Amino acid sequence: MIPVSVLDLCPIIEGGDARQALMNARDLAQLAESLGFKRYWLAEHHNIPGVASAATSVVIGYVAEGTKTIRVGAGGVMLPNHAPLLIAEQFGTLASLYPDRIDLGLGRAPGGDMASIRALRRPMREQGEDRFPHDVVELQAFLGDPQEGYLQAVPGAGTHVPLWILGSSLYGAQLAAHLGLPYAFASHFAPAALEQASALYRDNFQPSEQCSKPHLMLAANVVAAETDDDAELIATSLYQAFVNLRTGRPGKLPPPKEGYFEGLGAQAQGMLREVLSCTFIGGPEKVAREMKAFIDRHQPDELMISSQIYDHAMRRRSFEIAAECASRLA
Repeated sequence: MIPVSVLDLCPIIEGGDARQALMNARDLAQLAESLGFKRYWLAEHHNIPGVASAATSVVIGYVAEGTKTIRVGAGGVMLPNHAPLLIAEQFGTLASLYPDRIDLGLGRAPGGDMASIRALRRPMREQGEDRFPHDVVELQAFLGDPQEGYLQAVPGAGTHVPLWILGSSLYGAQLAAHLGLPYAFASHFAPAALEQASALYRDNFQPSEQCSKPHLMLAANVVAAETDDDAELIATSLYQAFVNLRTGRPGKLPPPKEGYFEGLGAQAQGMLREVLSCTFIGGPEKVAREMKAFIDRHQPDELMISSQIYDHAMRRRSFEIAAECASRLA
């Protein structure tokens, strides 16, 4: 059985608020821990009314405090928004409080629109210069063994918080391979380069102190329910969220809507089929079958699942079914 982990965007639902979303995240992490999931990751997004995990390190601390054994981390921190020293101090603090349980996934995108970038006070990072590889190496040094006479992250130095590179293109695959870091590919919303990026990463991997061999994590959406029809209805919340985001109208996660997909135009339906091609929707048998087919085809070292579901009880049940399906792969 390959390890299975959870990616949570802390969805704020229509009629709900951020406090409830964050409490739901902690509850879901406790469930994931009891079900045997390996990691529980939270993602940095800005200026999106339906996402409550913008202050990612704060949410990680809240979730880690409510759990005991599951690894908790960022999937990820958008490093261009931050000074590497600041992130080293934040995650060094987390690692000091929750030893051997903190992961740090790093993304190159801003995680928001231009207004967010300006508000984060790092506009275009030196007139558009791509400093991401430099910042990753600098962050890695801050978290490594302290060097006498050099600036130190306190806490942070000597914690060796595991770094991951996140990506949805060939860029991240190349960087992760070059630095010898584990790589998480965002196939749950950008699957186009999945096969090419996976092969590039594995073929060019250079062993490092952190990783002696490639470790590829692939992401997929899972909407599981007691029946296929129930799951299809529940999944319309995910469909609506994607359509709203792609049309410049991001909002809170809407409730399911009967006939939503069928009522869309051909272009919107095509977009959803493309971006959500790595999505398992159905009852236990269908989800188990599709999960197995995905793993057999792509051979990931780890699978990370995300479930954008309006009703929290149904979301909990989806993860229970997903865990049952994963156990069948052993």
